[in-house]
Amino acid sequence: MATAASLASTPPGTAQAQARASAETRGLWLGLLGVTIFALTLPMTRLAVGSPEAPQMSAVFIAMGRAAVAGLLSAALLLARRAPLPQRADWLPLAVTAGGVVFGFPLLTSLAMRQVQAVHASVIVGLLPLATAAVAALLHRQRPSAGFWLCATAGTALVVAFAVLRSGTAGLALHPADLLLMAAMLCAAVGYAFGARLSQRMRADAVICWALVISLPLSAPLAALSWPQAPLPATAWGAFTYVSVGSMWLGFFAWYRGLALGGTVRVSQVQLVQPFLGMLAAVPLLGERLDAVSIGFGLAVLATVALGRRMPVRPPPAPLAERQRPTS
Repeated sequence: MATAASLASTPPGTAQAQARASAETRGLWLGLLGVTIFALTLPMTRLAVGSPEAPQMSAVFIAMGRAAVAGLLSAALLLARRAPLPQRADWLPLAVTAGGVVFGFPLLTSLAMRQVQAVHASVIVGLLPLATAAVAALLHRQRPSAGFWLCATAGTALVVAFAVLRSGTAGLALHPADLLLMAAMLCAAVGYAFGARLSQRMRADAVICWALVISLPLSAPLAALSWPQAPLPATAWGAFTYVSVGSMWLGFFAWYRGLALGGTVRVSQVQLVQPFLGMLAAVPLLGERLDAVSIGFGLAVLATVALGRRMPVRPPPAPLAERQRPTS
């Protein structure tokens, strides 16, 4: 065990490096926990919404119900913390964040998951990290390199090719559920990008809490109006509880805290395993089958995302007045 004298003799630079490494390690583990929670979202949504042959909950109830439950939990947490109100300039970005991750992604995926299997959906949504990076680059007026856009284009082409191959329709047509999943991915990317921007000046977990709270006037009435009329099995209610408390609430806490501790660039890399965790979870939870085509396309999408993250993204150009400022 280290003595007080040995600790005192540790060079300041070494102590800072050790503390930074410890924070990065904790951040990576928290990030992995958040990604693991998110990875079960699609299989659990499929379990709650059911199949065309055996429908369970409606898509509206799953989306609005999970938002309402998480919103009430968020309101209680904010009150317990006596959290300050967001600044006036933050309300619009919060509304955009809510539109993406509270309404858009949950509703669109709930509509889609009755028509497609979770393994299939995991491949489609596997492009989300690169889509988020692209939206964030545009939001911050950064200038991604040609290599970044090439990877984004290749990844999108792979997702579309997989969707067409598995659409089950005649010709080169996409299944409507695949279009819903792609729209959901765009909603999530916008919500993540605006939420990440807000987290630069707000507590990271407060961002999702406020996004959920301001959504309550809409999510709570819609959840009540769409409440299931027929009795449902415990598995459907269990899946609904998971997406409400886990996917919509606790997952964001672990994810944002991990990003804050370990750094966004480093910790965000663990998001690459999310599609494969979702595929693996779908096998025992839903009895789905992992086939070589799904695994192959999933790996190919993963490769484009990994390469895209390595491509340079240049900062926005300096304002004209700053560029023309004389140097001393």
